[in-house]
Amino acid sequence: MRCLKKFKALSSILELAIILFTSLLILTTATYAGEADVIEVDIKKTADTIYFFKVTVRHADEGWDHYANKWDVVAPDGTVLGTRTLYHPHVDEQPFTRSLSDVEIPAPITEVTVRAHDSVHEYGGKTLKVFIPMK
Repeated sequence: MRCLKKFKALSSILELAIILFTSLLILTTATYAGEADVIEVDIKKTADTIYFFKVTVRHADEGWDHYANKWDVVAPDGTVLGTRTLYHPHVDEQPFTRSLSDVEIPAPITEVTVRAHDSVHEYGGKTLKVFIPMK
């Protein structure tokens, strides 16, 4: 009889542990899934300190409630030098490439980081550092 009570107690504890583990797994997946990743950057010099960026982003856009909504060109000190706003989801176009012209990058800067942003997770996906071409 005592063994049966212990077994039932252990069984209840095991059920609770499984429920908690499953809930934690679902929460963790929802928190970390779906960040926008920069997967390719092409940069061209168009004038003395002016550059053209072509950036490819991958994100599992789900519609208007969750989509990659911009990407930034960021200086080493954190200053945002340019932002390309993405005005709609790209559910059926993944990855996608968009451009931004007339980005001014002051002469002492030799590299920038390109990062993507989505409407739910904000920043946090893969970024790319690129060297600024001299010519």
